[in-house]
Amino acid sequence: MNSARLDAATDPTLALLTVEEAARRLRIGRTLCYRLIGSGELESVPVGRLRRVPPDAVNDYVTRLRAANRPVAVAA
Repeated sequence: MNSARLDAATDPTLALLTVEEAARRLRIGRTLCYRLIGSGELESVPVGRLRRVPPDAVNDYVTRLRAANRPVAVAA
């Protein structure tokens, strides 16, 4: 893999990520990432004709996934 691409995927200073970079951070495929964007589960913004993902949107998505998949405590 090209090290420049890897650096871009993990660089915390980037204001916006490409869909591919966001997918890499989530360890999912590009197609699934576009599906999450299309459904509104993963926030994105248009930049001209391009689609970009704010880095905090990736973190927000993971936080929602974790909350939705927490086991429910049963009262004894």
